[in-house]
Amino acid sequence: MMLKQILISGCAGYLMIATVSAADLPKRAVSPPVFAAPVFTWSGFYVGLNAGYAFSERQIVRTTGLTAIDQALIDTGGVGSVGFAQDGATVGGGLGYNLQFSPGSGVVIGFETDAQYTDLDRTRSSAFDFAGGRFTVSGRQSLDFLGTVRGRVGYAFDRVLVYGTGGFAYGDVRYETRADISLFGGVPFDASRFSDLTTGYAYGGGVEVAIPGDSVLNFVGAAAVTVKAEYLHYDLGQKRLTATGVGPVFGAGGILPVGQTGLVRFQTEGNLVRGGINYKFGS
Repeated sequence: MMLKQILISGCAGYLMIATVSAADLPKRAVSPPVFAAPVFTWSGFYVGLNAGYAFSERQIVRTTGLTAIDQALIDTGGVGSVGFAQDGATVGGGLGYNLQFSPGSGVVIGFETDAQYTDLDRTRSSAFDFAGGRFTVSGRQSLDFLGTVRGRVGYAFDRVLVYGTGGFAYGDVRYETRADISLFGGVPFDASRFSDLTTGYAYGGGVEVAIPGDSVLNFVGAAAVTVKAEYLHYDLGQKRLTATGVGPVFGAGGILPVGQTGLVRFQTEGNLVRGGINYKFGS
């Protein structure tokens, strides 16, 4: 009995000593929780606005198909092929969708459609004198709006996207041309006009950057806001118009006041440099 009490007393004493010793040990610091930063993704639908500058140096009006002497006459006078270089401001909007295969950095594909007003309108007149009269050519070429439907392929470096783009383009173009000769009291040599929607293609590339979601620019509560700088080249092709006039034909028998038919060919292409802002929704 005595032995049992001694063992119990010893164990109790040992437990008390262990408890006191443990209380004297320094407390282990608790590591703060680690929160992973959210990984940005370009996937999702977006809508946006853009504004920029359009210019063209290769819009040319050519007149062909006249009699050999008449053609030589206007070519010599410098009005057989007339340049209609244009430039002006653009403003518009668009929408699209991106799909990124891996969040963070990786390949991004998508599509985009946009339309913009283009301030491209040029009127030009040219004249030259020859023996017995003056030949005057005047013309107008305009592009009222330009739209595109394009694919996009790029690579994202987290919040920076570098991409190429290309696809379908369309626009409302207007062509007018008139030639007059001063003989016989100012006879119209030929005249033609065209105004319609024409189609072609566009291609280019750009850089897009995602800015903080709490930016003052995010007044619509979008999931993300991006800004971009972009270049596009557009080509709406050529249009050939038949110009039939009642003006004189220069031939071996002299000046004959009879009609003749020529072809007037217009070419519409140019470049667009613009900046824009997109609001991304989803993902």
